Amino acid sequence: MKQLIDYIQDRVDLNNQELDVILSFFHYEKLKKGEQLTSAGASAQKLYFVCKGCLRIFYINEAGQDATRFFAFENQFATALVSFINSSTSSEYLQALEISEVYSITHADFYNLLELVPKWEKFYRQYLEFAYINNTNRLHAMVTMDAAERYNELLKLNPLIVQRLPNKIVASYLNISQETLSRIKSK
Repeated sequence: MKQLIDYIQDRVDLNNQELDVILSFFHYEKLKKGEQLTSAGASAQKLYFVCKGCLRIFYINEAGQDATRFFAFENQFATALVSFINSSTSSEYLQALEISEVYSITHADFYNLLELVPKWEKFYRQYLEFAYINNTNRLHAMVTMDAAERYNELLKLNPLIVQRLPNKIVASYLNISQETLSRIKSK
C-alpha cells in the first residue's frame, strides 16, 4: 500500500485522518494475466491503481481488431473513464496484460470520498487533467504523425511499452499492423 500512499501524498496534502479515510476505501486485488476487468457493454465500476504489472484499455472494432488507448504500469491509475464518470455502459475493455497487483476503489466509494474528504477533489482534478492531456497527445500523434514517427515518439516518451509488451499489443497501441511495426523496428 506504500506505493498508493506515496502516489496520493505526492499530489494532495492530506493529514493522517484524511489519508486513513481515503485508504479505507481501496482494496487489494491480485489479477491473472489476461483477466478482463471491464467489457464493452458493461459499466466501469472500479478505478485501479497498479502496484505491479500492466493494465490495458482498448476497443474492439466491428472486424474484431483491437485498438489500444492506454497502458497503466506501476504507479498509474486505469479505468474506462467515460463509463466510470457517468455510470454508462463502456465502449472500452480493461484487461490485465501481466500478472498484476492493484488497489481498486468502486465508483460509489470514489464519489463518496469527494464528499468525505474535500481535498480528494484536487486529486480527482489532477487525474482528469492527466487523462485529458494524455488523450489529446495520443489523438495529435495519430492525426499528425506517420507510423515511424509514432514509434520513435513512443520510444522517447514511454520505452517501457516496447520493452515489456508483445509486438501485437505495441502495434495495437500505435494503430499499425504487426508487419509495419516489424519493418519500422528493423530500420
